[in-house]
Amino acid sequence: MKIIEWAWWLIQIVIGFNLLFPLLLLLIKSLRGKTDVPTTASGLFQLPDYGIIVTAYEQTSQLPAVVSSLLKLDYAQYHIYVVADKCDISNLHFPSRNVSLLRPEQVLGSNTRSHFYAINHFIRPHSHLTIIDSDNLTEPDYLTQLNVYFNAGFQAVQGVREAKNLDTTYACLDAARDIYYHFYDGKMLFGAGSSATLAGSGMAFTTSLYKECLGHLDVTGAGFDKVLQNEIVSRKHRIAFAEKAIVYDEKTTGSDQLVKQRARWINTWFKYFSLGFGIFRKGVINLNINQFLFGLVLLRPPLFIFLLLSLLFLFINLFVSIQLAGVWFLALCVFVTGFYISLKSSRTDPRIYRSLVNIPKFISLQLLALMNARKANKISVATRHGQIDQTQ
Repeated sequence: MKIIEWAWWLIQIVIGFNLLFPLLLLLIKSLRGKTDVPTTASGLFQLPDYGIIVTAYEQTSQLPAVVSSLLKLDYAQYHIYVVADKCDISNLHFPSRNVSLLRPEQVLGSNTRSHFYAINHFIRPHSHLTIIDSDNLTEPDYLTQLNVYFNAGFQAVQGVREAKNLDTTYACLDAARDIYYHFYDGKMLFGAGSSATLAGSGMAFTTSLYKECLGHLDVTGAGFDKVLQNEIVSRKHRIAFAEKAIVYDEKTTGSDQLVKQRARWINTWFKYFSLGFGIFRKGVINLNINQFLFGLVLLRPPLFIFLLLSLLFLFINLFVSIQLAGVWFLALCVFVTGFYISLKSSRTDPRIYRSLVNIPKFISLQLLALMNARKANKISVATRHGQIDQTQ
């Protein structure tokens, strides 16, 4: 019975910690009180030469808009590589000499395979590379803002993925989630002396670091960014957070699309969360705040899971210990306050605030995604955009 009692207390402590962790990061950043980067990219002896890798799987409808956006970058040294895996490219034409359209003869079915296919077809040895999704758009100064951090000595940088569309309730709630993670897993975590988590696109690296981290691995399925960030932080590098390097990302609009996407993401967390134990252990052994904090973040369950567990523990403790139920209520209030701070500290569209009343419905769909997580990669390989629920 003692073992069960200790297990009960331990799981409550672990879940409760995740409610308080966002404001803990705010506190650490405030106490640290220093910035890690200059305000401009001036002082570079040689501007980075970027290979911009755009990956597409089966879908090509948004590629012309993506490439058009990239060609408007106010930067001279870059080349765009569009890897159209398992795509019909008969109607794709990019007349600019700054674009290479690549269609692998064999289906790659993997982000990293597509990335290395592009790297192996670089027209020149680019010093840096950045990864863009087939539905992204970029601000003209995207590469210039990345240079601020490369100029400061970082070898890995994550930009901000802002919402390209807020046309449905689901898109708004998806955007609210992103704002929360950008603020805490990006800005606050980096500001606390650790690394920003990678988001799958809108990120850049020195080409040598990317090849060193993933060149010996064959990562299939979703989650290459989880493996990549583990490799980077394990090497004691920090991933910088470039809050002005903006990429516009298309948000989920329909319930079916949301369930399939979240099922893949949940599957990815269960597949790779254990990497956090290794990073956390290295942080303790090396007395490295970067690895220590990053390991804690990797071990954290998805947002909806620890929120539901917190509500469950609150309910159970109403019958077990009213004092402990009060503690859970206060912890949930702290989390809600932290969530509100992230929205108020960011450029949050009023439509996002209005969508928050639908959070219970949003969570219910993620529960459905959780039930489909084991077969997620069989259900869907890539998110299909443009599927809108007319009821939204």
